[in-house]
Amino acid sequence: MKLKEMESIVEGILFAMGGTVEPSKIAKALEVEDKQVVEAIESLKATYKKQNRGITITEINGAYQMCTSPDIYEYLIRIAKQPKKYVLTDVLLETLSIIAYKQPITKSEIEKIRGVSSDFAVSKLVEFGLCAELGRLDAPGRPMLFGTTEEFLRTFGVKSIEELPELSQSQIEEFKLEAENEANNVEVTI
Repeated sequence: MKLKEMESIVEGILFAMGGTVEPSKIAKALEVEDKQVVEAIESLKATYKKQNRGITITEINGAYQMCTSPDIYEYLIRIAKQPKKYVLTDVLLETLSIIAYKQPITKSEIEKIRGVSSDFAVSKLVEFGLCAELGRLDAPGRPMLFGTTEEFLRTFGVKSIEELPELSQSQIEEFKLEAENEANNVEVTI
């Protein structure tokens, strides 16, 4: 196998694996000697350096990993500091409002109110930093409790949960009626 062909394969392997890979594993896959793989890696490293590329290959405990070049760290930091944009769908808003008004609350309690699985919605809200795990309920299975975060308060412009608008009894009855109508209008096909 020619060096350039081996470089191409090694580069693809290191990129795809993401983590460290021992030369012996690459050599076994390519059916070549370990020293040939190391030679290809060192050649790639030299090429990246010569071309002032944004990536490099680093040796860690005898294994190799494709990494970002230290020369571009400041730009990575700038990207990471940019505000994240996220979209709150109706499902996410509904789930968030349940958590905000009923916190601390478990996923099963949320699902009982919504009538559908809420795993995705709760996970997204945690990912967006609007909700967080607050601990565990002292009950069988020790389910996780969820509540809102400071980011939630900032995002919605309230100083505390106590500032959330209170629902009047007529609004609660209206919501119950809407939920019952939706439940009755669902077609079941077998």
